[in-house]
Amino acid sequence: MAVETKDTKAFPRGELKTYGLMELVRGTSPLVGKGPENTVFAFPIVAILEALLAIGTTLFLLLFSLLRDAPLEELANPDLTTNPAKAPWYFMALQELLLHMHPVLAGILVPGLVVLFLIALPYLDNDPADSGRWFASSRGRKIVIWTALYTLLVQAALIGFDEFMGLRGLGAASPAILQFVGPILFGVLLLGLPLLLLWRFKPNRREVMLLIFTVILVSAVVLTISGFLFRGPGMHLYPPWNMPDGYNPWSSL
Repeated sequence: MAVETKDTKAFPRGELKTYGLMELVRGTSPLVGKGPENTVFAFPIVAILEALLAIGTTLFLLLFSLLRDAPLEELANPDLTTNPAKAPWYFMALQELLLHMHPVLAGILVPGLVVLFLIALPYLDNDPADSGRWFASSRGRKIVIWTALYTLLVQAALIGFDEFMGLRGLGAASPAILQFVGPILFGVLLLGLPLLLLWRFKPNRREVMLLIFTVILVSAVVLTISGFLFRGPGMHLYPPWNMPDGYNPWSSL
């Protein structure tokens, strides 16, 4: 004789059932304790915001295309190379990296490590606490601000140092070993020193991820601006308002 229990009431036996209990997992869900006050409806709130963003982006591109023509030039001449020959602005950071290190580092290892870090970031920082909150805490905000300022100054100083005294300054005389060792030392200064300073304050995992992500983001912005605005003929550094040979960096936008 079958005994009726609470389990059999909730999950009755029968061949006509269209549902069943698959698995029970020990622990709590991230949604436990979160009521409607911490949620936003995807429709219509988020849908309206996404529609406004799409309309705004389309309007901006339309107005920009009316104000400025595309930089189309004459047919390419294989006997006459454009000086400087620049990549599109969205690849400018990679081209700037190629000026400072070996192509294997600049084209494969460094971008590959950045992409792997971004892929692994949700798995490295999976704590649901403070999810959806900018900078996670007041200390996180300070970490981002000071890291951004440090990266901005150090990255600009490294670009200038490399142009006049480092690998670019040596030109063809720069040994191949320096093209590997130099960037590694620069990377230790750019990322290792902030991590070492932060470690003294016993940071949690999210604060460490904030620091690393800030270094990557600010470095990408600085490298893009340096390559786009400050690189002139020969891919050397010049003030944007005093480019030689009449070159105008804005003409390639």
